[in-house]
Amino acid sequence: MVDQRGQASVELVAALPALLLAALIALQLLATGYALTLADGAAEAGALALASGHPAAEAARSALPGWAEEHLQVRIAGGEVRVSVRPPSVLSSVGERLTVSSSAAARPD
Repeated sequence: MVDQRGQASVELVAALPALLLAALIALQLLATGYALTLADGAAEAGALALASGHPAAEAARSALPGWAEEHLQVRIAGGEVRVSVRPPSVLSSVGERLTVSSSAAARPD
């Protein structure tokens, strides 16, 4: 019989990078989904502010947490507010490719 002591440890060490990569991908997908939810809320806040005669960009920025303000782009065209948010990422190139956007429109009273 072959001695198999330590085999589980070797298998764990071999599988650890794959487990870490899967966890990193899952966390990145969660961060992207959260950024989309934030973009939806910020676009709605901007559209409501625009409809009531207030600055839409300021309202959209104030609807976001502090970390998202530096990863934010607000565009206003007519009665539509489009908000783009780059999710947090370990690799900036990945975060740029996963930038999400949302738009909302409102008519003034």
